[in-house]
Amino acid sequence: MERFIDVAPGVRLWTEDRGSVDAPPLLLIMGAQASGLGWPDELVDALASRHRVIRYDHRDTGRSTWAFDQRPYPLSQLAEDALTVLDGLAIARAHVVGMSLGGVLAQLLVADHPDRLLSATLIGTSALSTAPYVQPDGTRIPPEELPGIEPRLLEMWSRPVPDLDPEAELERRVQHWRILGGDQLPFDAEYARQLELKVIEHTGGYATNTAHARADASDLDRTERLARATLPTLVISAPAEPIAPPPHPHHLAQVVQGARIVEIPGMGHALPPDVQTPLAAAILDHTAKG
Repeated sequence: MERFIDVAPGVRLWTEDRGSVDAPPLLLIMGAQASGLGWPDELVDALASRHRVIRYDHRDTGRSTWAFDQRPYPLSQLAEDALTVLDGLAIARAHVVGMSLGGVLAQLLVADHPDRLLSATLIGTSALSTAPYVQPDGTRIPPEELPGIEPRLLEMWSRPVPDLDPEAELERRVQHWRILGGDQLPFDAEYARQLELKVIEHTGGYATNTAHARADASDLDRTERLARATLPTLVISAPAEPIAPPPHPHHLAQVVQGARIVEIPGMGHALPPDVQTPLAAAILDHTAKG
């Protein structure tokens, strides 16, 4: 079922839920500049076998309101939007799965609103903490000294998005997914192409919005609150991750008290068919325990 939820004056978010309305709710939070359709249908349906699964478009993505230039907001507002989505669906508590920026927002919810969550799953994201990463030999590494983003991505992101025709823009997005997917699994360009065609059709255009990159990210440190967190939390480790590469997942699992970590073989910063089955199994195992 699709519906729009008002989260602020003049701001509406597109939402969709699948699965039984009587099943435990599970909210999917996608990354920066990404529509909710970034969660592939096949993965959503696998999760919906046991959950009422909700995915949605952030502000300035997909079918939701694009109005950052008129009404700017901090990144933390997107976490509050996630709660408003739950409110609009009359959901008191939900399992939450966040990827990339969605993993940042899920951490904010774990830290600031644990009473609204049943569990959290964090994918492709870094810890909102200044606590050092402690290696197996006891060596302590400050977070800022952990491995950084893949240089090819940084180079791509540093260039202004050109004003391309639809076919050229589609090819640019496919090449972006090629790098995001990492180098351990074969890249299926046609799968990425079909995913982006769905997103473009859903959005009603192929313009790229940079709102999330421009939003204020100065108030995201949750070191102390995450250290005190008791919510059941799963961290997905992706060995081919180009944005938050290992040991970022292990650092995150140290930061959030009691967090578990599961590695998905070959996974990068993408959700191609090869990772969907083991990822769904890991999430469903976690939510069953949470």
